[in-house]
Amino acid sequence: QVQLVESGGGLVQPGGSLRRSCACSESILSFKAMVWYRQAPGNQRELVARSPIGCRIDYTDSVKGRFTISRTNARNTVYLHMNNLKPEDTAVYYCNGERDSLNYWGQGTQVTVSS
Repeated sequence: QVQLVESGGGLVQPGGSLRRSCACSESILSFKAMVWYRQAPGNQRELVARSPIGCRIDYTDSVKGRFTISRTNARNTVYLHMNNLKPEDTAVYYCNGERDSLNYWGQGTQVTVSS
C-alpha cells in the first residue's frame, strides 16, 4: 500500500511563507508525477503544482511566481514551497502521486493565511 505522509502547514500571516513536505513510502521515481492539490471549503479541489518525472513542471496561474514544487528523490519526498501567501491560499493542501492511472493521496493539512 502506497502511503503519502504530509507535514508542514499551519497558520501564517499574509505575505509569509510555508514549506509543505510529503514523504512517500515508495520511490517517487516509480510515479509518473507528484502533485499538490488544495481544496477550500465550498470550492472544488484545485491542482496547485504538478511535477512529472523527467518533464516540465506545471503550476496553476494563481500561484506562479510564488509557489515552487521540488523533490528529493533519494528521500522519496516532494515539497511545496509557498511564498508571499495570500488569504485566498487558505485551504487544505494534499499531495498526490500518480501511478498506473491511479491517484495516491496524502492525508491533507490545513494551511490558513490570516492576519
